[in-house]
Amino acid sequence: MKHYRTIGAWVEDLPKTGKNVFTKSEVVKQFPDMANNNVRNMLYRLCKKRKIQSVWHDFYVVILPEYGMAGIPPPIDYIDQLMKYLSKDYYISLLSAARFHGAAHQAPMEFFIVTDSRVLRDKRKGDIKINFITKKHIPALYIKQVTTNSGYANISCPELTAIDLIIYEKQIGGINRVATVLSELAEVLRFDYLSVAFLKSLNGAVIQRLGYILDFLNFENLSNDLFRKSKDAGLKFRKYPLSLHSEKILCDDYQVNNKWKIIINEEIALDDL
Repeated sequence: MKHYRTIGAWVEDLPKTGKNVFTKSEVVKQFPDMANNNVRNMLYRLCKKRKIQSVWHDFYVVILPEYGMAGIPPPIDYIDQLMKYLSKDYYISLLSAARFHGAAHQAPMEFFIVTDSRVLRDKRKGDIKINFITKKHIPALYIKQVTTNSGYANISCPELTAIDLIIYEKQIGGINRVATVLSELAEVLRFDYLSVAFLKSLNGAVIQRLGYILDFLNFENLSNDLFRKSKDAGLKFRKYPLSLHSEKILCDDYQVNNKWKIIINEEIALDDL
């Protein structure tokens, strides 16, 4: 093990070894003779000098020159290492996954992570908010790995991204935002990729709402593929409101879409891109 006189010198060399993150325990191992208070003080000073950023308790990211004047590490560069440090399964989802799949107009100042843990709270680091969303079961079959500056990260495939957009409508700003993202994401959707077993595991209303929005956006071929796949899975469609967060959920005066059995309790208006 190479000998370093200071923690700062060790941190500066980390990127040369292909690492951009480290933990306090690694520092202690590297500097076994340094008192715990001194280790904490040195890490605090390096944070103040914007050499590193503390993104979790005793977990740090090296601030690289490519992060620019703001010096804010993008979460995708460290999220895989962080979640392994926390021993939590996860995947990047919603607007963050949609950006990766081509919905390039979605705001980059929020980062969305789906995890199987209930104990993780949202974090704000600089101008970026990391949102943690809990899901009981993470469908590994529909999670892909993408290359990042520091290795790999887990991300939902386009189809799972679309489904999550429907499920977590409220978290991303409502049905209009969902439709706006889907208008861009639809170009890479392929529903024949989804298994019958996976569709059966979903609430049928999610598929109904997704199919209706795709028809509204004039992606009829996609909508029809999803409809056929739903029938193959034996899903039973029942009347269901388009938006659960509209001021008026149910009303006899609302029209019902015959194909998807969706109660149109909110008019869709795409956000300006």
